[in-house]
This record gives sequence, structure tokens and C-alpha cells, in this order.
Amino acid sequence: MARPVILTLDDDVNVLRAVERDVRNEYGSEFRIARADSGDAALQMLREFKKRGDPSALFLVDQRMPGMTGVEFLERAVDLYPEAKRVLLTAYADTDAAIKAINDVQIDYYLLKPWDPPEEKLYPVLTDLLDDWRSAYRPPFEGIRLVGNQWAPACHRIKDFLARNNIPYLWLDPELSEEARRLIEASGGKMELPCLFFPDGSALEKPENREIAQRVGLQTTADRPFYDLVVVGAGPAGLAAAVYGASEGLRTIVVEKQAPGGQAGMSSRIENYLGFPKGLSGGELARRAVSQARRFGVEILTAQEVVGLKADGPGRTLTLGDGAELSCRALLIATGVSYRQLQAEGIEKLTGAGVYYGAAMSEGESVRGKHVYIVGGANSAGQAAMYFSRFADTVTMLVRRESLSTTMSQYLIDQIAATDNIRVWTKASVHEAVGSERLEKLLIACDGGQTIETVEAKALFIFIGAIPHTDWLGDTVARDPHGFILSGPEALMNGATAPFAPLARNPFLLETSLPGVFVAGDVRHGSVKRVASAVGEGSMAVMYVHRYLSSI
Repeated sequence: MARPVILTLDDDVNVLRAVERDVRNEYGSEFRIARADSGDAALQMLREFKKRGDPSALFLVDQRMPGMTGVEFLERAVDLYPEAKRVLLTAYADTDAAIKAINDVQIDYYLLKPWDPPEEKLYPVLTDLLDDWRSAYRPPFEGIRLVGNQWAPACHRIKDFLARNNIPYLWLDPELSEEARRLIEASGGKMELPCLFFPDGSALEKPENREIAQRVGLQTTADRPFYDLVVVGAGPAGLAAAVYGASEGLRTIVVEKQAPGGQAGMSSRIENYLGFPKGLSGGELARRAVSQARRFGVEILTAQEVVGLKADGPGRTLTLGDGAELSCRALLIATGVSYRQLQAEGIEKLTGAGVYYGAAMSEGESVRGKHVYIVGGANSAGQAAMYFSRFADTVTMLVRRESLSTTMSQYLIDQIAATDNIRVWTKASVHEAVGSERLEKLLIACDGGQTIETVEAKALFIFIGAIPHTDWLGDTVARDPHGFILSGPEALMNGATAPFAPLARNPFLLETSLPGVFVAGDVRHGSVKRVASAVGEGSMAVMYVHRYLSSI
């Protein structure tokens, strides 16, 4: 933590040096001693301290200064650091102004010049004030601070990106937080929100994910142009393939659009994954897998999207969103799936402002004491219901079917039934989402749409269907009508035999219609939508990668 600041201010250079010397001699080991020769310069220093999150403990300020008196300075400084102790240095003739300032500016003390000897006239006063400051001081959060409105979609996007990439941050809503308003004021008062403030005092206004990734030190560009294995997608399948590939000597890189973990990374609790009898969160599973992959030398590009694929002789070349190209001997596609868009009036308008796809665990605290609704009846919806039940007043699951038994694991059904504030509303769906700037109400279609019921709702989390991330492939790889990638014998169903003719073989089990390009996890046609099966497929794909590489 940065040392708390004691700021000395006087326009007389000789007096300023003297007071700084005396203060430094007594308090320099614990406090940072700063000095300024004008009120404007001092205010600029305080703004920089505020942006960096540096605490200020005490202001020792001369009264008589041209341009801005000491009292005028303190009137403005208190807006930035209201908790700092305030001491006015005055001449005998200014004592009336000093006494008045005790009431007007709430200064804590005034000292007459000269203060010699400091052991008698300066240190006892300052020590008492600093002791008082220490007793009430609470160290500020030292990491990234995000200032943005709770219901702004861009703010939700940034919170979700930081949380899923395990980047600690403190979120401050300017409508509720005095600290947020001070940060904005310290930056000139015209910040475009949401805005990220960093410990070094710099800031990013309304940043995109790639900007954030670069700023916090996540890797966004490859170290080399060519790899043995490129894995697209850092979900369980992709991370498993990366670990096994790198551990077996393949130069491996993973390209991830958003954050490691994929859809599984949004799960608040996975309790049926082998080897973890107490369960673990999807985020924790992703963190462990990323750590393991990096230990074997895997590069992981974050906030980087693949937008194209082309075959270049025996090599495969990927085009990234920033125009860069990445070539490889073998490619594994493990891009997973996203939740299908809910087709109901008002949903698109309110997405990110009370309507969310996936668990959005970064919104846990924001729904405390509120009414939350969840659409979906599979395991991901059940895990989300259990998670949000810890914060929300009530959690209501909207399920189209008559029960959860055909779509959800029994252990989750039992947990939901035993949780008092979770209600399962069957044969129900969202008819309309209502709200001007944020979600306020839901119109629920009951009994298959025969009746409509209106309910108060502060948050709606959607877990329905699955859409694969495969549009970037174009016609290079065979897909089924829904966009899922065909592999093994099924990859040849559309007559895509020509690429394999020179090899005198059919595709390997997890190989696509383009030799050397493999697929694993939820994006594969016919896959089992479970974390364990995705990990298994990713691991098994590496075996076929080795077979392919040994045959070319």
C-alpha cells in the first residue's frame, strides 16, 4: 500500500522548505511528505493522488497566499479527501480568520508562525491529529476501480470480463458512491463512463475488452507466427487439449474471445465432476486449468477472436480480429456454445440492464434483497438458481416443461427443493420484459400461454438452448444445419472426401472435413453437454493430432 500523504503548502519557498524538513524528520518513515507552493499546484497533486488511490492523512497549509488562501484551498481539498486532517499555519494577525475557518471549513487546528521548537509547538499537535486519523482510517482498495452505472450494459460487460479473467476490481456506482464521484471530479469531471481507474493513476474510458486485456497484462498477441497446435476456445475441452498437447511436446497456443472457462466457467457450482466431492465453481476449474497449461508453456491469448480459416498446403492459417495471422500444423476447434437469444418483447433492449445471458456471477451483490427470475430448466439454470438464492430475496425458475426431472440432474433438483427462497414455476415462459432504462417487470405466459401474469423483477438470467460459435469457418469445414461441426465418419456425409484422398484414409474420430483440423466439446455435432465429456474429448483429440502429424 502507498504511504499516506502529508501535504505541506506555502508560497514562501524558505518557509515551505523549513516546514517540510521538520515534518519529514518526524514522520517521514511512515508518511510520504509532499509539498506545493500554490493552491492550484496542490489541488493538482491531490487529484493525482486520488486517481491512484493514494490516501492523504493531513494538510499543513499556510493562510496568506496569493491567488488562493489556505482556507480557500481547504474548502476545495475537503471534497477530494474529507477524512484528511486540516491544519492552518497563520501569522498572529490572521488568528480571527483561523478561528472562523474552524467553523466554516472544519479545520482541526491552527498553528502560529514560527513553530520553533517543533518538538514543543509542532509535533505534539500533528501527532495527536495523525493518531486520530489512523484510528478512523480504513485502507482503500488498491486494485482496479470500475466506475459505472449498475444498469449500463457496458458496465456489466466489463465487470463480467474482469471477474471471469480473475482480475480483482472494485465497482463503484456514481449514483451511490461518494468515492466514485470524487474519482470523476479528480479526473476533470467529464469522464465517459464506464471508466477504469488503475493504481498508477491512469484511466480507460469506456474500454473494449481487448484494451482492458492489454492494460492488465493479459496476453493478446502471439510470441511466434507458427505453432504445432492452435486451440480456438479456452473452455474445458480447449484447456484440456492445451495441457495434454503442451505436456507432450507440442508448441501450443490457445485463442480465447472472452475469458477462460467458456460456458462452464460461468457455473457457480459443479458438484458432479469426478475428483471433487465437495464440488467447485466453473471459475475455479478454469483458473486451475489455466495455471496448469501455463506451467507446461502454453500461450493463452485473451480477448482475441478468430475470424477466418484457410488451408495453406499442409499448414492451417487463422486470421484474428485485429488482422494478425497465426499459422499451425494442426488446429483444434473448441469454441463451445452460447445461450440462444430469448424471443420476447423488450428482451433485446434490456440486455445488460437487468437481463443477462448466463449466470453473470458478477451481479450477485447487485441483486441482494431483490426478486430474481431464471429462464431454463437444465443444470446451468439450476446452478444459477442456487447461487443467486444466497443474495436475492426470491429466485423464481421459469420452466416450459411440467417438471425439471427430464432436463436436470437429481442432485440439483433435491437442492432446489430444499432451498426456501427458490420457486419453480412450471409451464411458464417470458412473454415480455418491461422497463425504461432497466428491467422493472416481467409479463409471464402461464399454462402454455393461456394467461398472462405481471410480476416485479429486478434481474432475469437466461439459460436456454445452445448456439455454436462457428460462423467464422464459412465453407472450410462441414457443419450440420444448426452450425455444429461434423467430425469422424459424419464429416464425409456431404461428400467431402477429396481432401482425404491423398492421405488414403478417412477422418479420425474427432477430425473434421479438413485434414488436420479437429473439434472437441460442445461445438461438436452430437457431443454430450457435460464438463467431464468436454475434458475427455479435448484430451483425446491430442492423440489424433499426433497421429495426423506423424502421417504428413
